[in-house]
Amino acid sequence: MDLNGDVGEYFASNKHGRDQELIPLLSSANVACGFHAGDPVSMAETVARCLAAGVSIGAHPSYPDQAGFGRRYMEMTSAELRAAIIYQVSALEGTARATGGALRHVKAHGALYNRMFADSSEARAFVEAIAQLDDRLVILGQPGSAAEAEAERLGIRFAREGFADRRYRQDGTLTPRAVAGAVIDDLNEQVAQAVALARGEIFRGADGMLRLDVDTICVHGDTPGAARAARAIREALVGVGLEIEPLC
Repeated sequence: MDLNGDVGEYFASNKHGRDQELIPLLSSANVACGFHAGDPVSMAETVARCLAAGVSIGAHPSYPDQAGFGRRYMEMTSAELRAAIIYQVSALEGTARATGGALRHVKAHGALYNRMFADSSEARAFVEAIAQLDDRLVILGQPGSAAEAEAERLGIRFAREGFADRRYRQDGTLTPRAVAGAVIDDLNEQVAQAVALARGEIFRGADGMLRLDVDTICVHGDTPGAARAARAIREALVGVGLEIEPLC
């Protein structure tokens, strides 16, 4: 089972977060590429931390929305979205290569990630961008999403992702962050949900019970106590007999 986290979500002039503590606990890291957070210096620093910890490096592109941290939907043509994704992923790929590493996967951020659950046009533009850039990259996304269908159509490997710290709705989508309780703060509940997701077991969502098949579990780097949660989740997954390893 892969354990991934969203990292590098800071600017060099205004550092925040606990990436130094979080990254060594992960097997894969999704590095912000500058459009919702991050800049050339933060990207280089984060890639170096991943390499030092032996953590697989992935790109975490978004809509061009620094002011809203990539959590607002933006109307873009397919050509605009493809170009934005290629731009961001290429920047991180170059940073990784210059630092002695390699890019292994891509995961959309925020509103773009959520939009690609049902919006086939957005999902198609995103997956086509990755196929055009490097069809060996793995795409992380929600199980049963339009993104998964588009990846299958183009022969791109897709990893189904589950969230330890987010509340699910019955249809498998994430409860919007504006809704109370959308982010799970209780550590024990995060651990229980992570184990249930990893083992394909039924767990409680916002409006009923559900089950999802996943290949990777995510811990958000900007959730309070992320490193503590990642450590507890990692220990719990190993405790039920799962090996923590990167997707590729």
